[in-house]
Amino acid sequence: MSTESQSLGTGVGRNWIRWLVVTLVLAVIAFSASPNGPLGGFWRPSADFPQPTDAQLPLFILLNVVEVLAFGFGISFLIFGYPLMQTILPASKGLTLAAHLCIAWLLFSWWPHDSLHVANGMNLNGLLVIEYVFHVTLMVTGAILVYFFLALVRQRAVKSPVS
Repeated sequence: MSTESQSLGTGVGRNWIRWLVVTLVLAVIAFSASPNGPLGGFWRPSADFPQPTDAQLPLFILLNVVEVLAFGFGISFLIFGYPLMQTILPASKGLTLAAHLCIAWLLFSWWPHDSLHVANGMNLNGLLVIEYVFHVTLMVTGAILVYFFLALVRQRAVKSPVS
């Protein structure tokens, strides 16, 4: 096992309880603050938003549970993940920070994205804003992470050239 892998494993192993606690606490708060949740009054479902059928409702609830867990984990990664990202620093600190923020965004953006869809309803102007804010940023995020990955591959190729 490489020293880099050992330091990554040690860093996560030591802090996994903090990650788990932050993830679960934020997931519970986000679930409660979802549009249909008791704390979600600031973005209640739009009157023109279609009501799910009895068969669809559990699937939407399950989707919300997955999204709030991803939200909590994304914020945990935002809080605790940068030291892990620094251990694999492939290029500049700026690129590493950008990759860290991108990974967090990929995780935590789903809950507000879907919640805004519910609150927006069928308003096409609002839909356009939501789609541009979330979808375009996810595309940019993907491009930054590809660049980060390629920098990491180049760095490793320089460290251990193929014979």
